[in-house]
Amino acid sequence: MTLTTPALLFPAISLLLLAYTNRFLVLAQLIRQLKQMESEKERSIIARQLGMLRKRIVLTKRMQALGVLSFFGCTLSMFALFLGAQTLGVVCFGISLILLSLSLLYSLYEIIISTNAINVELEDFEQRQQQQKGS
Repeated sequence: MTLTTPALLFPAISLLLLAYTNRFLVLAQLIRQLKQMESEKERSIIARQLGMLRKRIVLTKRMQALGVLSFFGCTLSMFALFLGAQTLGVVCFGISLILLSLSLLYSLYEIIISTNAINVELEDFEQRQQQQKGS
């Protein structure tokens, strides 16, 4: 394995971390919006969303941590290869790939939860539409 092999992951991991940060910012914005809701109907929606939001925050934190550790492992791999420690470089690169894979799995789970949260909003919207038609 050459020095350029782990270097190929640098742009991918950087973009992935940027995407994770954007997801975190969207979550923070959503939480701020929920905090401003006042009516009883809105509070019932908030109650259904809170558990999912907490889980999504934890998952996003884990995704980011594993992504950063993957980036660090990739850097160690390049450093080891630079020093001529081929075996250590390959091991570090393998660990980096495993960490990146775990980060992506957390991301997939967060997407599933996010979809469920959107379905909660859609259910509420549909109920309001039906109530307006019934009135």
